[in-house]
Amino acid sequence: RWLFNQAVCTLYAFCGVLFGLCSLTSLTVLSTVCCLKVCYPAYGRCWDTLSDLYLHPSLYGPEPYGTACCITWKASSREATLYILALFVFCYLLPCLLILVSYSLILWTVRVSRRAVRQH
Repeated sequence: RWLFNQAVCTLYAFCGVLFGLCSLTSLTVLSTVCCLKVCYPAYGRCWDTLSDLYLHPSLYGPEPYGTACCITWKASSREATLYILALFVFCYLLPCLLILVSYSLILWTVRVSRRAVRQH
């Protein structure tokens, strides 16, 4: 069972979500900056400090086994459902899609460049 009070549970869960989002956001920013530097060199220098962070400091509670805290995924209120949906779309799907598109553009640019070098 969770050994601490609700305030510590909320802080623990918030930190877990925050660090996870920061990690995914860092990977998204890295892929986007690499894509801009490789595919669009004129614009790549403008985006060196690109960053974005998605947070919402509520709706945390104990995990199903009660040994740690995280987002309350089974919350039934409309606010909780919208928060979880927004978190999934904007903090997971969108960054993953951006990473996929960025690396696809990099691969395409490298392939086109290789063909141009071979022709010369």
